[in-house]
Amino acid sequence: MDQGSWRTAAAATGPGDRAAAEEGVRLAYRQAGLAAPGLIVWTSSPREAVRTLMTAERSAGSQADPFGASVRDAVLRAPWAAARARLHEELGPTGWSGHWRATGASLWESTRTLVDRVRAGIVDELADDRREETQVRLLLLDAALGQHDAAWLCAFDSGDDSPLGGLAAVAREAGWWWPYEKVAVVSERPLTLHRDEAGRLDRGDGPALAYGDGFELYAWRGMPVPRDFLDELTRLTPERIRGEENAELRRVMLEHYGYDRYLDESGAVPVHRDETGVLWRVELVGDEDVVMVEVVNSTPEPDGTSRTYWLRVPPTTRTAREGVAWTFGVGAEAYEPLRQT
Repeated sequence: MDQGSWRTAAAATGPGDRAAAEEGVRLAYRQAGLAAPGLIVWTSSPREAVRTLMTAERSAGSQADPFGASVRDAVLRAPWAAARARLHEELGPTGWSGHWRATGASLWESTRTLVDRVRAGIVDELADDRREETQVRLLLLDAALGQHDAAWLCAFDSGDDSPLGGLAAVAREAGWWWPYEKVAVVSERPLTLHRDEAGRLDRGDGPALAYGDGFELYAWRGMPVPRDFLDELTRLTPERIRGEENAELRRVMLEHYGYDRYLDESGAVPVHRDETGVLWRVELVGDEDVVMVEVVNSTPEPDGTSRTYWLRVPPTTRTAREGVAWTFGVGAEAYEPLRQT
């Protein structure tokens, strides 16, 4: 698979081909020199998989572990390490760095954030105390990431006949999975995934990530938000925004409400005015001030009107000229526009 195909796999939603994924699991075991697991258990999400493993650990007690020991090192870590060593030897440190930038680096930047969010969500939901938190985190570290290993798979030879062929087969059709001596636990991919142009989790009318068992993550432009927070965005007022104690959630509210609308309806007054525009400031308790420059495009629209733009600038801005100059990356003394646009 090429980079584009692996990007598609990393973001794939809905059920994959279970038979193909299971054959990939068995192949990964054989390539690690292990007997195939006697049982492959499917779950609807990584959360359900971790809960299944927690239950198995509790029920085992003094009895023999029904899953056996984790074989992640043999199935996943060792083949990755060998593949990377081969490329390092072939390309050298500089060549490897360039190869990684050209293949999996950008995909991993967005995928890593998603992986971290899933892990954090599972810990929050399943860990009631410090002991359980440690248990959940250790189980999460035992996981192979399936489709979310796509960034690494596109950087190495992951064809069917390569040492990574089994891992690649699972990644094309399934989500996270856990290899143990006797049992492999495999999670389905999510049902829905919504991200913005920067690859961040983002949805204003529902879960940004949702699995079949009800495990969901809510986010607005990458910012984690509570489940009921999005419903409140449609009923915002300046008073409600000012009353929000969580500074990060208040910023989300301001983005959704609109800084210009907030300034207009919150009684803000201009603190400076010159030929470049008007500087506005609103103080927020426990957070940095909202400071914006109001500028009017001197080039008329086709209908003869002139559009007004609101530019958020650093809270240390003292004049409108300084604010406009900052948006162009220059100092106020160097800003001499021929025409404002």
